[in-house]
Amino acid sequence: MQKLTPISKTGYNKLHEELKRLEKEAVEVRQRVGEAREQGDLRENGEYIYGRQQLGFIEGRMGELRGKINFSKVVDCTTVSCDRVEFGAVVTLLNLDTNQKMTYQLLGPHDADIDNDSISIFSPVGEALHGLAKGEKVSVKLPRGMTNFEIIDIAKSQTE
Repeated sequence: MQKLTPISKTGYNKLHEELKRLEKEAVEVRQRVGEAREQGDLRENGEYIYGRQQLGFIEGRMGELRGKINFSKVVDCTTVSCDRVEFGAVVTLLNLDTNQKMTYQLLGPHDADIDNDSISIFSPVGEALHGLAKGEKVSVKLPRGMTNFEIIDIAKSQTE
């Protein structure tokens, strides 16, 4: 049995929105493919060939999204405990090697986005932080070598 992957409500809603959009797009592409099929010789019908390829990509992505949705456990990030680092928490870290502060929200792999200051709880940093309390220090093995962090603050997320 496959283990459920945690996901924020916001991330879950984004997956659903993308799935709905792709379902509508698939209907339109199927219609275009049907119209192109009626034109005759399919071997040299570029619109038909391209439409079938496009439909394959769309259906593949829809299958991927359905899998993510079906095997996800939705967590409301605004209700997490701030005693220890857990899924959905916003963690402020101090890089002890560079003396640089950084803040990340720990999310699941389906909705983590480093550009929006969120990292996967299954990433090396996320796994190392999970379960730690404010003031604790941790060493994390990253591709560029060992990096040392101290947890400065643990807060609740403002978004679900």
